[in-house]
Amino acid sequence: MNYLNSLVTIAAVFVATGNVFADSSEYLVATKTIPLKGVPGKLDHLAVDSKGQRLFVCNKPNNTLDIVDLKTGSLVKQIPDQGKVSGVTYAEDLDMVYVGNGAGVCNAFNGKDYSLVFSTPAAGADNVHYHSGNKMVYVGHDEVLSELDAKTGKINHAFALPGSVHGFKIDKKAGKIYAVLTKASLIAVLDIAKHEITDKFPLTLSDAGSPVAHDADNGLLFVGCPKMKPMVVVFDTKTGKEIASVVIPAGIDDLHFDSKRNRLYASCSDSALVVIEKVGDKYEVVAKLETPKDSRTCVWSKGTLYLGVPKQEGKDGPEVRIFEARPVVEGQPSSTQSN
Repeated sequence: MNYLNSLVTIAAVFVATGNVFADSSEYLVATKTIPLKGVPGKLDHLAVDSKGQRLFVCNKPNNTLDIVDLKTGSLVKQIPDQGKVSGVTYAEDLDMVYVGNGAGVCNAFNGKDYSLVFSTPAAGADNVHYHSGNKMVYVGHDEVLSELDAKTGKINHAFALPGSVHGFKIDKKAGKIYAVLTKASLIAVLDIAKHEITDKFPLTLSDAGSPVAHDADNGLLFVGCPKMKPMVVVFDTKTGKEIASVVIPAGIDDLHFDSKRNRLYASCSDSALVVIEKVGDKYEVVAKLETPKDSRTCVWSKGTLYLGVPKQEGKDGPEVRIFEARPVVEGQPSSTQSN
């Protein structure tokens, strides 16, 4: 076999195994890196205040909630004593920040001076999300999803779940919450008004789910599976059935749907940030950006993706890397605004 034929054969093998990707700059372009302070270890979730141009970072190894000024690209404050800080969400209408701490509480802070507004017990608190329609904060902790009054922290209701909850999405229009149960390998569908579980979608294509993204217009759920069979599984929310899947690198911990470009972004601890699109009748990884190991969490905000990167050798602390989506959509707000 001559040299040219060898190259053709090798290229064919790469295509067949899915290892050839488009130039990643067609999808995401790195624009800025913002240094943080802290010790080595995996960062956890992030949230964006689009109006105030702030980024909130769960600096878990440091037990701090870090506040970043996106206008200046600098760390402006670290709120200490946030034990095992895991989840964070921001309520723009109330100007309050909510933090789920694995040490056992959901804390709320005033967005102006960062004073503590309330601290509600929540054993094993993880992800948190705010519902602007009913002014409630939802916090997942162990086998419970608690509904808290966003102003007082009073527990309005506690959904008892048939498994441990990690990722969940609020569908405000439908009045539902889709909660991914990591140990029961299913998605529990919660009716917000009735305070009950109305359906369960079994996850069979992989071993366990974690983060979840939602395409409300097309009635699709995308569930990231990080471990034994790393993939993103696509569900039809009308039928509760798995309709597609795509293999990804291991360790996915955040997954976001870009409705303007009809694609997904997945941050994986196995040194990869991947872009997924539907090609024909299948979902495919169309771009893969190499990232430092354990860069597993990110947040998506109108046109911009913010990736949490743990402390690297020779650096003073962890950092946030910022990527702008391509193509730029006409009329797209500035990169610090929420989607």
